[in-house]
Amino acid sequence: MSASDSPSPAIQHLNHIEAALPDLHRHDRIVVPEVILAETKAVERALEIAEAFLARTGRAILSRVPDALHSALVSRFADQLEWHPASRMAIVRAPGQAPPAATGGRIGVITAGTSDQPVAEEAALVLREMGCAVTTAYDVGVAGLHRLFGPLRHLLGEAQVDVIIVAAGMDGALPSVVSGLVDVPVIGLPTSIGYGLGGRGEAAIMTMLQSCAPGLSVVNIDNGVGAAAVAGLIAVRCARARQERPSEATP
Repeated sequence: MSASDSPSPAIQHLNHIEAALPDLHRHDRIVVPEVILAETKAVERALEIAEAFLARTGRAILSRVPDALHSALVSRFADQLEWHPASRMAIVRAPGQAPPAATGGRIGVITAGTSDQPVAEEAALVLREMGCAVTTAYDVGVAGLHRLFGPLRHLLGEAQVDVIIVAAGMDGALPSVVSGLVDVPVIGLPTSIGYGLGGRGEAAIMTMLQSCAPGLSVVNIDNGVGAAAVAGLIAVRCARARQERPSEATP
């Protein structure tokens, strides 16, 4: 193609816009924020999408951030950047933009092992950006089941959670155990952690899907964002019900 055959600047701009159509109003519409999955995006494209969110909403949330993009975010946004290394997530806020207001939703996030923590932290961060209070308990899996009972008592007692996310790899057994013990919904979050056959999360998700414990729902492998969306919607609805409930002191 010769220089004279190149698309005009107007057409180039149109094509550029059509390449990404971020849902800038999702949080206002359904409480769940849009998250920019950065893992396979070019650095400049991820930065452009983040800029669009900053301009319209005052906040951009990026997940699975590669090293090159992290460096670019640090360079471009400096003090506006919140970096979460465990989950490799980044939040950029416009100057003066406060974190989201508390909704009153309460969620517990549990992991079977420390290797499940990055995906669990991804879920916890999205939940906090939905205005939910998050209580975590890590490394309480079935290989040492005695570790589970104290955290569960805390989640159901003092924390009074509305829903629990349970992240597990390997055999993925922990969500079924938890679901058989608690009276709140449990969301199984399979992780791609393990050895040999089924070690990329396939064994974990199959175990969770085949669970005989009632009250367990399951999201896809390593889908911390999806688990957070479901848990957050449940918790926010529970919080609204608490706020609307008449006082017991009212005759």
